[in-house]
Amino acid sequence: MTFFIENWRLLIFIAFATTAFLQIFYYLFFFSRLAFHKQKKIETSQTHPVSVVICARDEAGNLATNLPGVLVQDYKTTHEVIVLNDNSYDDSKYLLEELKRTFKQLNVIELTQEAKLIPGKKYPLAVGIKSAKHEIVLLTDADCIPASEFWIQSMQSAFADEKTEIVLGYSPYHKQKTLLNKLIRWETFHSAIQYLSYAMAGIPYMGVGRNLSYKKAVFFRHKGFSSHNNIPGGDDDLFVNMAANKKNTKVNLNPDSFTLSKPAQSFKQWMIQKNRHYSTSKYYKTGHKLLLGIYALTHFLFYPLLVLSCITFEWKITLMAFGIRFFIQMIVFAFALKKLNEKGLLPFVLFFDIWMFFYYLIFSTALIRKAKPSWK
Repeated sequence: MTFFIENWRLLIFIAFATTAFLQIFYYLFFFSRLAFHKQKKIETSQTHPVSVVICARDEAGNLATNLPGVLVQDYKTTHEVIVLNDNSYDDSKYLLEELKRTFKQLNVIELTQEAKLIPGKKYPLAVGIKSAKHEIVLLTDADCIPASEFWIQSMQSAFADEKTEIVLGYSPYHKQKTLLNKLIRWETFHSAIQYLSYAMAGIPYMGVGRNLSYKKAVFFRHKGFSSHNNIPGGDDDLFVNMAANKKNTKVNLNPDSFTLSKPAQSFKQWMIQKNRHYSTSKYYKTGHKLLLGIYALTHFLFYPLLVLSCITFEWKITLMAFGIRFFIQMIVFAFALKKLNEKGLLPFVLFFDIWMFFYYLIFSTALIRKAKPSWK
C-alpha cells in the first residue's frame, strides 16, 4: 500500500501509457487491415442468381424514393426483389402494386398478421428469406438506396468461392451539413472500421442489415433467428455473430457495393436507433465482447488519464505519448476514411475522438436496458 501511495503519480502515467499502447495495438493490428486493404482483381466474372429482400412497415415515402434504385440495377443475371410489406397502414400496398406493373422482378409479400411472440422484424425477414427463389440473399432496408447501379453485381461477386457464405457490406449515411449528421457519420465509420477490420482479421462479429448478404444454406443450418427470436433486434448482428467465422465470411469495400442510408434528423431519434443496436451487443460471444470492451474502455479512459497525467506527472513525456498515438491514429484513419468515402470527416478526427468519451457515457445504459419490442 505504501508503494501505491508514494508512486501514485507514476501509476497514473503508467495507466495512461497502457491505454495509449492498447489503442495503438488496435490501430496497427486491426484497423490498418481496412485502411491499407487492396481490392483483389477478380479474374473470373461469374455471376449468381440473387434475391434482394427488403422489409418495410409504413415506409411508402422511403419506398417511393429508394426502391427504384434497387429495381433498376444493372444486373443481367436472374434476380428478384422481394418486399415484405409488414402490416402497413399507409399507402405502401398501392405504391408497390404500381411499381410491380413496371418491374416484373418485383415480388411483393403482404403480411397482415403479427407474430406476437417474435418481436422486431425477424418474422417478416424470415418469411422473405424462405420465399426467396435463389440461394444468395441480399438484404437492405427501405430507407436505403444503392450507391451505384452495380450494387447487386458487386455484392454477389464476393461469393467467388464455395466457402464464402456471408458477405459484409458498408452502408454510410447521406451527407448533410449539420453537426448531428457529422456525428452520425463518424459513429457509423467508427463502428464499420471495427466490424470490417475484425472480420478481415478472421474475427467476424457483426454485420448491418442495411447491406448484408448470405446464402440461404447458412440461414437454415443455424435455424434462422430461432436462437434469439425473443430479442427485438439482432436480425443482422446477432445472426452474423452466431453464423460467421474466419472461413465463411468476406467483406466488400468496393464503393459500388455501398448503400446510402437516411440519417436520423434529431438527436433523440439517433439515440433510439443506437440504443436499439447496443441492446443486442450484450448477447455477443464472450470473446467478441472482450475484444470490443477492451477497445471501448481504453478509448473511454484515454483523455481523462491524459489530463491527469499532464497535471500530476511530466507533461512533456505525457504529450509525447499522446503525439505518437495521435500520429498513428491519423494515418490509419486517413486511409480508412478515404477507403469508405468519408474523407470530409478527416479534419475533425481530434474533435470526434474526444467526443467518443461522451458518446460512451450517453449510450452505456443501453447495455443493461431492455430493448423495446417494436422494430419501428
